[in-house]
Amino acid sequence: MKKLILLCLALAFHGIYAQETFPVNGVPDERSGHYAFTNATIFVDYQTKLENATLIIKDGKVTAVGTGISIPKGAITVNLEGKYIYPALIDPYSNYGLPEVSTSRSRGKPQYESSNKGPYGWNDAIRSTYNASEEFALNEKEAEGLRKAGFGAVNTFSPDGIMRGTSLFTNLSDAPVQDAVLSDKVAAHYSFSKGTSKQEYPGSIMGVVALLRQTYYDAVWYRTQGSAEQVNLSLKAFNDVQGLPQVFEANGGKLRVLLADQVGDEFGVQYIIKGNGDEYQRISEIKKTGASLIIPVTYPEAYDVEDPMAALDVSLEDMKHWELAPTNASMLAKAGIEFSFTPSGLKNTDDYWKNIRKAVTYGLTETQALKALTYTPARYFNMQQKVGGLKQGMMANFFVASESIFEEKAKIHQTWVQGRKYEISDLSTPDYAGKYNLKVGDTFYALEISGEAGSHSAKVVVNDSTDLKVKLKIEENRVTLIFKLEEEEANTRLTGWVDPGAFGGTGQLADGSWTKWSAARVGDLDEKEADKDAEDKEEEEDQTPDLGKMIYPFVAYGWTEQPVQETILFKNATVWTLEGDGKLEGADVLVKAGKIASVGKGLAGEGAKVVDATGKHITPGIIDEHSHIALSSVNEGSHAITAEVRMYDALNSEDVNLYRQLAGGVTAAQLLHGSANPVGGQSALIKFRWGASPEGLKIKGADGYIKFALGENVKQSNWGADYSIRFPQTRMGVEQVFVDGFTRAKAYGEAKARYEGLSKKVKASTPAPRKDLQLETLLEIINSERFITCHSYVQSEINMLLKVAESFDFRINTFTHILEGYKVADKMAEHGAGGSTFSDWWAYKFEVKDAIPYNASLMTMAGVVAAINSDDAEMARRLNQEAAKSVKYGGMDEISALKLVTLNPAKLLHLDDRMGSIKVGKDADVVLWNDHPLSIYAKPEMTLVDGVVYFSLEKDAEMRKQIPAERARLIEKMLDAKNGGEKTQKPKKKDKHYFECEDIIEEGFTLNHQDND
Repeated sequence: MKKLILLCLALAFHGIYAQETFPVNGVPDERSGHYAFTNATIFVDYQTKLENATLIIKDGKVTAVGTGISIPKGAITVNLEGKYIYPALIDPYSNYGLPEVSTSRSRGKPQYESSNKGPYGWNDAIRSTYNASEEFALNEKEAEGLRKAGFGAVNTFSPDGIMRGTSLFTNLSDAPVQDAVLSDKVAAHYSFSKGTSKQEYPGSIMGVVALLRQTYYDAVWYRTQGSAEQVNLSLKAFNDVQGLPQVFEANGGKLRVLLADQVGDEFGVQYIIKGNGDEYQRISEIKKTGASLIIPVTYPEAYDVEDPMAALDVSLEDMKHWELAPTNASMLAKAGIEFSFTPSGLKNTDDYWKNIRKAVTYGLTETQALKALTYTPARYFNMQQKVGGLKQGMMANFFVASESIFEEKAKIHQTWVQGRKYEISDLSTPDYAGKYNLKVGDTFYALEISGEAGSHSAKVVVNDSTDLKVKLKIEENRVTLIFKLEEEEANTRLTGWVDPGAFGGTGQLADGSWTKWSAARVGDLDEKEADKDAEDKEEEEDQTPDLGKMIYPFVAYGWTEQPVQETILFKNATVWTLEGDGKLEGADVLVKAGKIASVGKGLAGEGAKVVDATGKHITPGIIDEHSHIALSSVNEGSHAITAEVRMYDALNSEDVNLYRQLAGGVTAAQLLHGSANPVGGQSALIKFRWGASPEGLKIKGADGYIKFALGENVKQSNWGADYSIRFPQTRMGVEQVFVDGFTRAKAYGEAKARYEGLSKKVKASTPAPRKDLQLETLLEIINSERFITCHSYVQSEINMLLKVAESFDFRINTFTHILEGYKVADKMAEHGAGGSTFSDWWAYKFEVKDAIPYNASLMTMAGVVAAINSDDAEMARRLNQEAAKSVKYGGMDEISALKLVTLNPAKLLHLDDRMGSIKVGKDADVVLWNDHPLSIYAKPEMTLVDGVVYFSLEKDAEMRKQIPAERARLIEKMLDAKNGGEKTQKPKKKDKHYFECEDIIEEGFTLNHQDND
């Protein structure tokens, strides 16, 4: 009989999915699936709620919805009194129905060329020809899991590559795939991960961005003229999908959201950006992008911090993120940022509604949540007329809930997709609330069951003041009760069956013996008791979580309030102006509006904050010409020339080294590419504006710089036996790389000039040169629009690069490291090159065997602008002491020594008109020292950048008290969470990697190929 009923149901629904273009095997069934759902609370869309309403569906579509609607003849009526109907959810970021992508790659011989056969593009990570529809297959097991959470449709794509091709939009029904799929090419997808591609390039975030940018430019060229010259299916497909919604997975955190938007802005593309759940940490910057977001609801578990030593491994950042992650959605909503939710990243889809409700508890309104679950994801893919609501003509995709879905006890009974019902739980949930006479063996107890149907709790009433909590579980017709009597050490555990008005079965007592038990209902709960239970529940649900303050950046020593520019008058200090005689005794410095307003004696500043600097010293801020802090990657070492990559694309404004180096008086730095190849990437010049975004760190209007390198690293001497393929492998080859690169760039520039010289009429019929980001950068060097900082050691190679530059009529700006600079200082001076060196590094590899501590002094004596750099996150905090070594070893005067880390690096970076000395009109980047700045005892008491106090000993002392207090608060909160039954995770120390020239970073792990330098 059961099989017959199932067969009839199958036949009944066959007509719904009958495909007109397909032959029918047997007799067709044309029944329409006509239903009327009455007496329900219906959400027509996220903002329209109808009480005691009716929903009518037919042929998989909504035909009517409202109140007072007549039920059509022939419709099956379903009375849903007390129930809620919602539009089915939509997952905008799913991999449903597609093969799993494995990105594990064993390292062996490097791959430089594409493995694709046919007329495709040169890089395997650009998978623009991929269409999800070509691999898609319905997956009932996956669909069932999603339908249990109320999902009716998904946008599904393959998470493979930087450009991932197109996704499809499908219903989660078991209809034939031709009927389930609503659109076969619905969106184009991108990411910062190269996926299964085994090609070396790109091997860094800078390389990924460069590849994307070049692909956009190549696609324009191909559309306008390139297709007449060649067939490139990758570029053709890339162009074909530009009219679709563009979805970008900004994997890697909130700063990557900003980076993805910057890529889009360059090409007039507004991405829908898949975030990471930490967007609240940079909410104002993300608001400015104008991007719509797809956000996960994957909240971190509390850390198990019972062991105080283990708790030290948990950073303040991770603790605060655990607490504040559930506020992400509400903060986005308050900022007016459009977003939708996705279950992507959840280990268990069952946690989806739990986490959505948590977001509501943390400030998101139910209307905002419902919009993010239904309408917004539908709108992203132009599907809002079909799904995401229950208006006439829309798809009959909805779910039936026991009550408001945002109530913790709410259950989903049914999910309907394309007008077909999928049972999740029984529509009618019995109410067992009441008083019971519980008999266990020969002993009687008073049992009370309270709460609403489907969400009951129980207790044994011993007397007026003593209750025993009972763990109650009722599933279908089975019941379990567990409680511990006061005089017992073990639990009494009862199991059995549910009968009308009673329970009964067998149980095990605390002493291990078995007995029969029963519980007969004897009456209703007292109204007072029932009301108290409801009040307690309501009070628990309405309790707003007590949260800590936001900090910027979101790490230890972040600001709760960003510091602002001040007017400050420093009185009676020793002022190291580094102008004129270089030093003034007993002088004053007035800082106003971010500039040095006045320098002299007896100054007055109306409304200024006065700082008594008697016995103290004021210097310009220290400038580090060679640094790798505040970067998320340092090398794009895949190709010999990677001039197209930009270190700005790897800026990490959250790096605590910015704060630490402010504490050492450092106010600005050049963030260099590493030394993995002869021509590396474009530098980032930043000021240490602690708390600012990556964009806010940039020195606006600064000249462009680029890293070149010589020596062992670039020829892959120490990379291992596998790395013997990439040219160059010798020092002679390095020279040839430079000559070839600049020769091609010169020819490229000549072609551009010829084109620009054409008349407007001739231009219209003449192909423009393809924009090549690599050659554009090399051409900037030839034209003295970008300047070289070159990693160097050996005099022979320094001579070589000087000659190469002169042969192309430009000059090397700076040789960095240059431990043999003293040997060629005369030639450097004649060429016009500067030298940025270490004070006393030697003997750490063969190339530096001739290094001496007199290098900076000897270069200075020869007329070379010399500087001392760090190339090290720790050493940068004491560059003043590194400069002092030239006084000790080289006999340099103290003014010249201090210039090694202030005015001279400013000159090398062409910023000496703005910083590097104490002069009226220059930026107020100044340091107040408690002692002689070249002394090992000197400490900055205050460090200003642009007139803003970003470090002071006073504020630092406050923070040193606040940080442990905040940690203690969060630890207590985590302990309470664990005691309350929440899952926890073990503390895991996250080691901070300090970048150096040789580091190769690829997809989150470090491969050190070269010796330290």
